[in-house]
Amino acid sequence: MVDIVTAMGWNYVSTLASEGNYGESGVEAFVQISREIGGVCIAQSLKIPREPKPGEFDKIIQRLLETSNARAVIMFANEDDIRRVLNAAKRSNQTGHFLWVGSDSWGSKISPVVQQERVAEGAITILPKRASVDGLEKVGRDSSYEQEGKVQFVMDAVYAMAHALHRMHRDLCFGYPGLCPRMSNINGKELLSYIRAVNFNGSAGTPVVFNENGDAPGRYDIFQYQITNKSTAEYKVIGQWTNKLHINMDAMRWRTGDPTLPVSVCSVPCRTGERKKIVKGVPCCWHCERCEGYHYQASEFSCELCPYEQRPDANRTGCQPIPIIKLEWHSPWAMVPVFISMLGILATTFVIVTFVRYNDTPIVRASGREMSYVLLTGIFLCYAITFLMIATPDVAVCSFRRIFLGLGMCFSYAALLTKTNRIHRIFEQGKKSVTAPRFISPASQLVITFSLISVQLVGVFVWFAVDPPHTVVDYGEQRTQDPENARGVLKCDISDLSLICSLGYSILLMVTCTVYAIKTRGVPETFNEAKPIGFTMYTTCIIWLAFIPIFFGTAQSAERMYIQTTTLTISLSLSASVSLGMLYMPKVYIIIFHPEQNVPKRKRSFKAIVTAATMSGKLTQKGGDRPNGEVKTELCESMETNTSSTKTTYVSYSNHAV
Repeated sequence: MVDIVTAMGWNYVSTLASEGNYGESGVEAFVQISREIGGVCIAQSLKIPREPKPGEFDKIIQRLLETSNARAVIMFANEDDIRRVLNAAKRSNQTGHFLWVGSDSWGSKISPVVQQERVAEGAITILPKRASVDGLEKVGRDSSYEQEGKVQFVMDAVYAMAHALHRMHRDLCFGYPGLCPRMSNINGKELLSYIRAVNFNGSAGTPVVFNENGDAPGRYDIFQYQITNKSTAEYKVIGQWTNKLHINMDAMRWRTGDPTLPVSVCSVPCRTGERKKIVKGVPCCWHCERCEGYHYQASEFSCELCPYEQRPDANRTGCQPIPIIKLEWHSPWAMVPVFISMLGILATTFVIVTFVRYNDTPIVRASGREMSYVLLTGIFLCYAITFLMIATPDVAVCSFRRIFLGLGMCFSYAALLTKTNRIHRIFEQGKKSVTAPRFISPASQLVITFSLISVQLVGVFVWFAVDPPHTVVDYGEQRTQDPENARGVLKCDISDLSLICSLGYSILLMVTCTVYAIKTRGVPETFNEAKPIGFTMYTTCIIWLAFIPIFFGTAQSAERMYIQTTTLTISLSLSASVSLGMLYMPKVYIIIFHPEQNVPKRKRSFKAIVTAATMSGKLTQKGGDRPNGEVKTELCESMETNTSSTKTTYVSYSNHAV
């Protein structure tokens, strides 16, 4: 019976026994064997009392329904109890719910199922394999008598006793006729040993032997109570058991015409990717828990975490590599900064070509040709870095990123700082004496500028030595809660801190240049580039003040790579655009569209230039308190006085050169 339940896949069953030796010992043996082989759990064991009270069987059915998943009921009960149990199930409208498995007390008997065929439909019963003994004739020609099925076993039992006594007589009496004195007082245990030792062919032609426990070999026919399409109920042989189960699953029927195998399990099998959490004390019952997050189903009962660079597969039965991504050229995050950068490179190239073509014209010369080309180189690099930031990372790309990321800004702001510092020194020196300050020649300006740039290059080369450039796949940046969306980001091994350090020096130059721009804001625009440079630096500072919160505020975003790269490249391009637009586009406009203004200006003395700047500052302070005519008169008088006092100290500085 345990083999039948196991073959059906019923691992959660209830037992029902009639009170007494047969029923109780049968259930006890069933439970014991179930525990030994495993795989079958007992939901509950119920007992039918010898003298059941009214409503007792209804209570039994209700208790069986408390564990409704345990549909299979193993019955070791007498005929009357079987009939009353089936009747109670019928009254409770449970026809078709229970899966009955009856012992040989049910067998193929008709009496338990009369008038309750539907509720008994599908019941599996067993009966010891038997054969009719030909030696016994029918009682009368027209008699409906059928031979009792246990006649075979009665005859074999008599023959077993006879064979045991015969062998005992032979061993103890040594041919003495009749009962010898040695056998007159037989010890029961001694006789039992002879009985267990017999071996002969029984009345049905099958061997009669006993094992060490005194049990004969089990040979059973297995029946199922079926209702055919013609509504005829009968017990149909579906298999047999002789030390091993042989059952024809295709011959079984459940409900009328339904071949589907019903279930009697505490818990349904877990789906793929779920682990079993066993209910304490009931190994056949469990809860299914899905392996969540980055866990996969390592075994039937456990989930384990995938390696950091992997994620669970679709079934969560293993791990697979996390896809690696990078910023693609066709992505909108790349297309916008690339478009801006290309426009900037074209505009910068146009300015450079224009300056080279009109290199000896007054406006180009007055702009400081050498410093202009340095500044334009920096602007060009600020645009060009966009392509390196979007290119597929490898050792070469990472190396160039380190070099050029801050170099373009360094070129630009080193040149602007040198210019603003020169203007500041000239006018500060002019307030003290008529002698020009040192290091204001073009060569000196280039030396100062490249000295400032060299600091950036030295820092980069030290960075190369301490931490050689290489690529890394960052699996933490886009490690989302849903592993399906997880991605590894291929990037250069440049941390946010390293990035800020790389740009930090350029930002320091920018801030210093802004300070000098503020200091020289009062110098008249007629004489120098201080005001355009000032407006350039103010706008640039606003751009980078906006960049910092955007860059670091998105550090935890899943789109971090896209946002930060786009923000950085656009900020660099905007900074370059501000410098290009404010410092060079007005000059290019004059050179191309108003060449009549591109002529030499009247030279002034160094003292006259400084005096004009000083008087301009005084005018700004007094303009609000005095009438316009009075202020103008004072300015003219001061200019005449200062001009006459410096007739012999001319310094050949063009107003634009200053």
